[in-house]
Amino acid sequence: MTERSVLVLLGPPGAGKGTQADRLSKSVGIAHVSTGDLFRGHLSANSSLGRAAKGYMESGQLVPDDLVIDMLFDRVSKPDCEKGYLLDGFPRTVAQAQALERRIAPPWRQRAIEIAVPDEVLVARISGRRTCPKCNASFHTVSLPPAKPDVCDACGGALVQRADDQADVVRKRLSVYREQTAPVSVFYSQRGLLTRVDGNLPPDRVFEAILGWAQNKKAG
Repeated sequence: MTERSVLVLLGPPGAGKGTQADRLSKSVGIAHVSTGDLFRGHLSANSSLGRAAKGYMESGQLVPDDLVIDMLFDRVSKPDCEKGYLLDGFPRTVAQAQALERRIAPPWRQRAIEIAVPDEVLVARISGRRTCPKCNASFHTVSLPPAKPDVCDACGGALVQRADDQADVVRKRLSVYREQTAPVSVFYSQRGLLTRVDGNLPPDRVFEAILGWAQNKKAG
């Protein structure tokens, strides 16, 4: 990959962004930057940015977008981001997208791709997840069922469904996503920077489309 690109990966919970981001990062040779990891890292290191964020969090306030952007650009100033980087989980709102846009200047180029999946497919994907509290093995009632219902193949422990994977909770999470984050795709679309791929395809097909987009080939 020769250009200096900021690649933004968008999609609702359960669309497979994390898995695809890891694969893309390794295939194209650019850093995968997660804002969740940035927060945890700064808080753990007790950095000046971490202390500033902690102050807002402890007082029950949202961390300002500009502070999040400062954390992000502190991270992407590192050598592994010199040729470009992939953002997963950011921006989450139009205001964050606007703040990011203000900080990006030539020769950098920003592009976004959205993994589009119908809500009911996402509900089935997420609500079917089961995990083992003893060994952390993961299963799915449809795509990866255990040999014996509700019993871990690896250690024999009882499988559980996480509270936030329950169908009604998933629908609430998707509602929040549609309200707060889906407009970000409109933001990039209006600027001619957005590509959409069908996230209902097999994961390898989705990855081929994303990889083609990242390499400036025709994706989809």
